[in-house]
Amino acid sequence: MTRTSALGILTLGLLLGTGCATLDVTKTAKGFFSPTRPDDVEILMTLPPRAYVELATVSTTNWKPKETAKMHNAMRAKTAPLGAHAVVIMESGIIHTRYRDWMWSTGVALRYKSYEEDEATPQD
Repeated sequence: MTRTSALGILTLGLLLGTGCATLDVTKTAKGFFSPTRPDDVEILMTLPPRAYVELATVSTTNWKPKETAKMHNAMRAKTAPLGAHAVVIMESGIIHTRYRDWMWSTGVALRYKSYEEDEATPQD
């Protein structure tokens, strides 16, 4: 086996054996909104009772259960430039592997409508 082949196999093994956390944000809203501060973005587990606009879908994979706060902060940082006021985690779970557990989650980034927009928009 050549040195290059051995190095390639070792690199592939390291990549497969050590998953890295991913956070994907896909914009779904039309237009643009003013950015918000990441510190002001709420992390919710249920939809808020007030009117909102969905800005993006959010999905995460391959993070350790003890890194939940880090992942929440990453969600805040990635959705604030879109103008999000909140990220609602709709589903989450644990993937059990032979050597460790990995977390995943899916959700949506929301922007609250202002009072004037609430008055102009009929409630369902």
